[in-house]
Amino acid sequence: MYQKKQFDETNRGTLFREERPKEGPTDRDYSGSINIGGTEFWLSGWIKESKKTGKKFLSLSVKPKNEQTKAKPDFNDSVEF
Repeated sequence: MYQKKQFDETNRGTLFREERPKEGPTDRDYSGSINIGGTEFWLSGWIKESKKTGKKFLSLSVKPKNEQTKAKPDFNDSVEF
């Protein structure tokens, strides 16, 4: 019986070219995910051009997949003054 090999995906990621048309200059050209030290992140990429040299490069951004929205302060605590 054939067994599929298990690969360690730690410190690896993938980027895929966006299929939908860009709606503005800030829309990403590539998207995917990456695992850094066992933590999963969303990965975004933009094709940009250097103003100095005119050479194209890929600018990247990472964002935690499990990022919590900023919690509102809870003022219903029982702290006495």
